[in-house]
Amino acid sequence: MLSYLKGSIAITASLLALSCGAALAKTPSWCGPNEASLALLDGFGGNSWRLVTTASGAAEAALCPSITDYQYADGQGNTQKAISDIKSFAAKGTSAIVVFGDAGPAVLPALKAAFGAGSVVVPYRVDVGGEAGKDYTKFIGSSFKDDGVSWGNWIKSILPDGGNVLFLSGPAGNSQGLDELAGMKTVLDDKYKFINPEPFDVTNWDPSLTQQVLSAEIAKNEKIDVIVSDFGPSLVGALPVFKKFNRSIPAIATSDGNSLGCFWTDNVKDNPDFKLFTVATGNDNVRLAVQWAVASATGGTLPTEEIFKAPVFEDSVSGKPSAVQCRADLPGSIYLSAVMPGDDQAKAVTK
Repeated sequence: MLSYLKGSIAITASLLALSCGAALAKTPSWCGPNEASLALLDGFGGNSWRLVTTASGAAEAALCPSITDYQYADGQGNTQKAISDIKSFAAKGTSAIVVFGDAGPAVLPALKAAFGAGSVVVPYRVDVGGEAGKDYTKFIGSSFKDDGVSWGNWIKSILPDGGNVLFLSGPAGNSQGLDELAGMKTVLDDKYKFINPEPFDVTNWDPSLTQQVLSAEIAKNEKIDVIVSDFGPSLVGALPVFKKFNRSIPAIATSDGNSLGCFWTDNVKDNPDFKLFTVATGNDNVRLAVQWAVASATGGTLPTEEIFKAPVFEDSVSGKPSAVQCRADLPGSIYLSAVMPGDDQAKAVTK
């Protein structure tokens, strides 16, 4: 059974119970016979998406009884702390280290040192540079280009004659946004005009900055046919601005979030253009990374997938694979596309 140590993160009793229950399930093939310790390290863990992702990683690790010690550390947005966390767990002899390397290549030397010291090292989702087998064990990315293709195909289906597209992403130059844009442009031709500054409006995935940016774009552009955002919940606070301009909220292609689904449910009747299409926000990217780390450390069977591919989740037009989802009885800060049930996510984000 997992041992959750103090000093890294306080795991709630409810999450511990969830993880312990998961451990009683059938042992997966990626869980080998050799006992090992596992650490999950965030560069920044201070939002609901990270809390749900952290809980998902813990739950996945709990499926393997060979993992006898699980720990978590939050870099708190401080690159030096994130580097120190990697070094610290390597120095302890932690068998496997899964890293969300928010700082990108800045953490690569620490990853390489941990790998050289004998730890299994699996960075995921954020490109840290380097080379698998030389600097770390395996990088588990996410196919953001596929998200862009999914958004582009949906945009073509609702706007076959073209239209004005407003694309919002995170920090300037982030690889996720660039990959998503590349995916969209494989589908959308010149009939679709991107009205944002190239390559996208910068929001840092911060709700308050997203509100500022979107409000300015609404004031500047008389015609916005569709908004694309790679973090849907950050839009919710800004969308009421359309009402101040006596305009309907336009179609939105984005990632899911309970707050967004409930906002759509509450406002679609008064906004005839408000169609919604989402892909899974990707909390379960961590599960694939954990599987690779555990398999490598315990002698299990390596997963066949190396890249997390976020499935399409909601489509208010076709209702496939799902109509828009809203759990009004749960916090807005959960993600119903995740494998973890919404009620368990609620416990993770309200602890």
